[in-house]
Amino acid sequence: MDTAALGARAEAMIAEFGTISAEPGRLIRLFLSPEHRRAADLTAKWMRAAGMTVSEDALGTVRGRFSDAPRRLLIGSHLDSVIDAGKYDGPLGVIAGILAVEHFVKGGRALPFGIDVLAFGDEEGSRFPATMTSSSACAGVFEHEALGFADPGGVTLADALKAYGKNPAEIPAAEYRRADVAAYVEVHIEQGPVLEAERQPLGVVTGIVGQSRLRVSVTGQAGHAGTVPMKLRHDALAGAAEMALALETIAREHPEDGMVGTVGRIEASPGAVNIIPGLVAFTVDLRALTDALRLAAIARFEAEAQRIAAARGLTVAFELFHEVATADCAPHLQNGLAAAIADLGHKPVRLPSGAGHDAQIMARLCPSAMLFVRCRGGISHNPAEFASEADMGVAIAALIRFIERFDPR
Repeated sequence: MDTAALGARAEAMIAEFGTISAEPGRLIRLFLSPEHRRAADLTAKWMRAAGMTVSEDALGTVRGRFSDAPRRLLIGSHLDSVIDAGKYDGPLGVIAGILAVEHFVKGGRALPFGIDVLAFGDEEGSRFPATMTSSSACAGVFEHEALGFADPGGVTLADALKAYGKNPAEIPAAEYRRADVAAYVEVHIEQGPVLEAERQPLGVVTGIVGQSRLRVSVTGQAGHAGTVPMKLRHDALAGAAEMALALETIAREHPEDGMVGTVGRIEASPGAVNIIPGLVAFTVDLRALTDALRLAAIARFEAEAQRIAAARGLTVAFELFHEVATADCAPHLQNGLAAAIADLGHKPVRLPSGAGHDAQIMARLCPSAMLFVRCRGGISHNPAEFASEADMGVAIAALIRFIERFDPR
């Protein structure tokens, strides 16, 4: 295999994909947007050119089908982006699947199983307060209450699907039958610095962290910034800040479990320079490789927040809006990917994923695994995100080697 040519093809396709954005000068490609439609159409065009038949399900997942063999290997990733994104997060995995299938089509190689390349539309959750709804439909675990979730403009997921030309009543038909699916594999940039530190292009993911996300509302009493003495204040923002530090303290106690806690969004009201904040809303994102520890940490955070609120004369409320369990990657698939990497002359680094991925959802349908690709500086969710042509070429070659040896039984 010409890994350099594979890498160059991938880079050219990613560059073309990167031009599909809602805004000039930065990359924004949201679920069920006009940009999603353009990206889906381009993906379908590439799939057909690679020799696949193409369909699209009720959540907008583009499916490229190679061979009608009853047992299928699923390969996929996502088309959507965060706000002001990099080019590689998501599309690389879809493009890797397309180029791998093209290799077998051009070589006239018959396989004892079929392949579906899946281009999911909603992994990031950048538009609606739900994530991975597309892969959830494929895995048969879609939560139908998500249809009522609204984007910042007030458009519900159900209405957005209808505007996109989809019928929400057809979502159950997107589910794969367990008996038909042998495995799911996803190629993705690492989004971290481990592979770069190890000086290796590829890694095999051992497991994907579980996640809990909360909306927290802290209520105090708004007042004049100049006339209310400090000891008599009920400052919701000061209380929220102390709660954020409590989250940081809790998360730092379990580095061995990959636990991390983040307050990513915070809003103070009334929001004037000369008014003590009376209401603060913020989000909590807590992740860990052990579900029991993660859930215990969430319970501890809520107790600490209650204690802080009581001490400051505040009230606090919590709303859990997203929870995904830890997913272990299938050992036999890990070993297959590791062997493919070693065949190409590289050391297969094993590492966990601190980010959520569609593979985490697909693991509820079938054995799943991930192949990580080194990214410069470990930077992701940022325009500076970068993976080299050489590394991408090796990744696609490793995926092809993995497919050559894959046993669907």
